[in-house]
Amino acid sequence: MIVVDSSGWIQVFTGGPRAPELRLCLDEAETILVPTIVLYEVYKVIRREASAREADTAAARLKAYRLVPLNDQFALEAADLSLEHGLAMADAVVYATARHYDALLVTSDADLAELPGVQYIESEGAEPELTE
Repeated sequence: MIVVDSSGWIQVFTGGPRAPELRLCLDEAETILVPTIVLYEVYKVIRREASAREADTAAARLKAYRLVPLNDQFALEAADLSLEHGLAMADAVVYATARHYDALLVTSDADLAELPGVQYIESEGAEPELTE
């Protein structure tokens, strides 16, 4: 079971330099979990950087996997993880989701690289900004 964070999915959908490694992780996974905050971030970035049509396509592909909504339990776990590790809200929610399901978190986000249960795939070059 894996969770791929927003930076990873954006690499996959935009053909970024780490897309082949990320696709391999996806192909090998039995179950792929997609936190709804990842759906939000990926849709937003692709719509801003490419087009509404490409964003719709990416969203449809993400919705084909097991969506995990943010609930009260994940929100509180994420808040604790954010305080403990200095994570931004979205990173903390994604990490909390992966931990809750005992899933491997696959990312190219350096903010998550050193955390337990994370497979970090170093990115090359600038990536689209995920912040508001």
